[in-house]
Amino acid sequence: MAAAETIGFIGLGVMGGPMCRNMALKHPGRVLVFDLSEDALAALSDTKAERAASVEALAAEADVIFLSLPGGPQVEKVTALIASAAAPGTAVVDLSTTPVATARKVGQTLAAKAIAFADAPVARTREAAQKGALSIMVGAADEVHDRIRPMLDYIATDVTHGGAIGAGQVLKLANNMLVFANTVALSEMMVLGEKAGVDAETLLDAVSKGSGDSFVLRNHGRKAMAPRSFPAKAFSPAYAVKDIDYVFELAAQLGLDLPAAETARSYYARAVERGFGDRYFPCVIQLVEDGSMSVEPA
Repeated sequence: MAAAETIGFIGLGVMGGPMCRNMALKHPGRVLVFDLSEDALAALSDTKAERAASVEALAAEADVIFLSLPGGPQVEKVTALIASAAAPGTAVVDLSTTPVATARKVGQTLAAKAIAFADAPVARTREAAQKGALSIMVGAADEVHDRIRPMLDYIATDVTHGGAIGAGQVLKLANNMLVFANTVALSEMMVLGEKAGVDAETLLDAVSKGSGDSFVLRNHGRKAMAPRSFPAKAFSPAYAVKDIDYVFELAAQLGLDLPAAETARSYYARAVERGFGDRYFPCVIQLVEDGSMSVEPA
C-alpha cells in the first residue's frame, strides 16, 4: 500500500483552525501547518500537526497544500511562495473565498510550475467546520478533484464539483450573496414582527414551518439574531463586504446589474461604518432596529 500523502495547511483562523484539526485527527499521513499566530498554532498542540518554519518549508515537504486565508491578495502572495518551493506534482487547494479571476490566475501561475490547483471554498458555519460538516464547492480538473476528494471528506459532508478552476468560487459567491441577502430580509421581518407584538422565537417557529424557512432562519436567526448575540472573531460585516465586492467584480466582468444584491451590500457597508465591522455579520438586524438604514450614509 502506498504511503499516505503529506498534507500541508496554511491559515489556522476562524475556519482554518477547525478544518485543520479535523485533517490532523483523520488523515493517516503527516500534517504540516503554518500560521503567523502563535495562539492559532498552539490550539493544535494536542494533535499530530507539525509546525513548519515557513510557507516555503511547508511547501517543500507537502504533497497537497490547503489554504484558508482572508482573501484574494493573501492567496496570491502565499501561492507565489509555494510556487518557488514546491515540487512538480504538488497540489494546492484553496479553501478561501476569492475573486473568480484570482482563482484562474493562480491556477495558471501554478500550472507553469507543474503544480495542480483547485479552488474549493467552504460554506456553512464555524460550528460545521468543527464537526467536519462543511459544504465545499470545487473548481478543478477531474483528476485533481479525484485526488483531493478523500481529504475534503475529512472536513465536509457535501462536496460539489462545479467544473474547471474558478467554478468553485462562482458557486461560493452565489451562496454567500444569497445568505447575506436572506439575512437582511430576515432582519427586517423579525424587527417588524417584534414591533407588532410577536416575539422573535414565535415568528421563527411559525416561519420555519412554512415556505419562508431557510438555513439562515434556522441558524443565524435562532442562534444570533433572536438573542442579539453577535460575538467578535466570527464572520463579520467587513468580511461580508469583501465577498459582496467579489460578486460585483464578477458581475461587472459579465455586464450584469444586481440591484437586490446592491441593497444588501448597503446594510453591511453601514454596519462597518457604525463600528460593527468585527462582530458577527447578522448584527445587521440592529441597523433595522435602530433605524440606521433610513438615513443615507454620510
